[in-house]
Amino acid sequence: MGTPEFATAVLESLSNMKYEICACVTQPDKPMGRHMALTPPPAKVTALSKGIPVFQPLSLRSDEFIEQMKTWAPDLVITAAYGKILPPAVLAVPVKGCLNVHASLLPKYRGAAPVQWAILNGDAVTGVTIMKMDEGMDTGDILRQRECPIDSDMNTIELMHHLSVIGSSLLQDTLEDYLAGACSSIPQDGSLATFSPPIRKEQGRIDWANPATAIHNQIRALCGWPGAYTYDHSERFKIYKSEIPADGGTLLQTYRSEHGDPLPGTVICAGKPVLAVSCGSGYLILSSVQPQSCRRMDATECAHNFRVGIRFDGETT
Repeated sequence: MGTPEFATAVLESLSNMKYEICACVTQPDKPMGRHMALTPPPAKVTALSKGIPVFQPLSLRSDEFIEQMKTWAPDLVITAAYGKILPPAVLAVPVKGCLNVHASLLPKYRGAAPVQWAILNGDAVTGVTIMKMDEGMDTGDILRQRECPIDSDMNTIELMHHLSVIGSSLLQDTLEDYLAGACSSIPQDGSLATFSPPIRKEQGRIDWANPATAIHNQIRALCGWPGAYTYDHSERFKIYKSEIPADGGTLLQTYRSEHGDPLPGTVICAGKPVLAVSCGSGYLILSSVQPQSCRRMDATECAHNFRVGIRFDGETT
């Protein structure tokens, strides 16, 4: 049971093992893109390519779905970023229970968006947990965990890929022992739990009064969805990638010597080599951007269109 790219790696791994996959349960197709074309989730595409039956219930609580589960009579259910909590009636069907491949080191970051929140918070390390599922949200006993470092420039898409590979390998290492009853489990310490609620669209808007490191984390955490953005006058300006300058603040010092202290969001350097913007503390170099009604591009391609002193989300200084 899974939905996004993270789930496809787990499904691929399972399909290469000795176990029979009786079905793939995933979210319904959704309209996506500019033309809102109905698009299947990645897990569905992978399952169909392997001849695995796919079921996309609107509700896991419906009598139809519960009866379908009983018809499959699975020994074990594996979930990986499915996107819904399994109700008791579903948890009770597989004789060996349900395991979840979760993209954090539980009990840290229980919930829907553990990878995004790890990056938003500037964590240096995250990982994957294989856990036994219960009726709570990521509250079940821990079977195995494996750490993964987070590079300071790694975005959510890149980190999710790394974690999917780690999770697939960890699941392979866990399954045989678990099914043989030789895998011990550890209850989670609820007092140490933190949560990762779903990302909201409005979280993409940049507040330039924040420190440069916080905005850099926001840009890399939200690069997939909803994307970090600001406004160039009244037009939305998306930012997909940024860099923390390694020059010790030289560009900011140069701007101050010529113009005084810049307000947050001020362009302090604009030209083919670099597009730099001041923040509440420090500044960022923008690397990959998308002006409204334009394609995504390297920031150096459009840097010459900006003037030193203009402000994103503000008036010209």
